[in-house]
Amino acid sequence: MDRRSFLLGSAAIAIVAGFMISRRLTIAGPALAENFEVTKTEAQWRAILSPAAFAVLRQEDTERPWTSPLLKEHRKGTFNCAGCDLDAYASETKYDSGTGWPSFWDALPNSIGTNVDTSLLMTRTEVHCRRCGGHFGHIFDDGPPPTGKRHCINGLSLTFRLAAA
Repeated sequence: MDRRSFLLGSAAIAIVAGFMISRRLTIAGPALAENFEVTKTEAQWRAILSPAAFAVLRQEDTERPWTSPLLKEHRKGTFNCAGCDLDAYASETKYDSGTGWPSFWDALPNSIGTNVDTSLLMTRTEVHCRRCGGHFGHIFDDGPPPTGKRHCINGLSLTFRLAAA
């Protein structure tokens, strides 16, 4: 192996290792960076969440687009954290972004927290439940007025509560 190949290979390994470390820190981000009102062991979370909801809320997975029944939910009510039932989004802020995930232009006051997510070789704003740390999705700057934000949320991270008549 010549010196140039060795140096290029070493640089590539360093870049990949740096990416993996930053991804690991991002995955552990909310749970390690904050203290939450609602805390459970992994076994307790698994007992109350479906495997798919556990993967999204506790492991920051992403559901496949166009699979959430909440995409078609247009009644008046609130969208709550599927982990701890905290009211997170009002139906009045929901809109069809065309992305395949439930989208909102704002969250309810005191309902979410955010972290910087550097996974997938990009920087995004990760959004999670401020009470239990459950991963909801990401916030982007391409939403409608009045905020210009798009909260792109995994439907598995939410439940819907119909407003009282």
